[in-house]
Amino acid sequence: MRGRGDKGQVTIEFLGMTPLIILTLVLLWQFVLLGYTFTLAGNAADEAARAATASQGQAACEEAGLQHLPSAWEGGASVRCGVAGGFVTADVSLEVPVLFPGSIGFPFTVEGHAGTVLEEKD
Repeated sequence: MRGRGDKGQVTIEFLGMTPLIILTLVLLWQFVLLGYTFTLAGNAADEAARAATASQGQAACEEAGLQHLPSAWEGGASVRCGVAGGFVTADVSLEVPVLFPGSIGFPFTVEGHAGTVLEEKD
């Protein structure tokens, strides 16, 4: 009687590696979400500072910062604006979601900061 050799060995090895492959994909996805959150925070801060310099109002600054965020990131977002010496600054803090935007977030935040010169009204 002949032995079966290593027939089916690839299937067994793949099944053994599946958890490691899934874990690697989950970690890569989480890093993508972290990078995207940094991008969103920076863009929201830029838009908030731009709105504040055009309208010269803190309410417009905070509204513009939140308006330029996807709804899944608005829940844990905070926008702070300030004017000092003819310079407008905007700081945006966002929670990094765990695996799915709109779900729970990590206990740390990502910061975005922007500043611009206040425009003169004629």
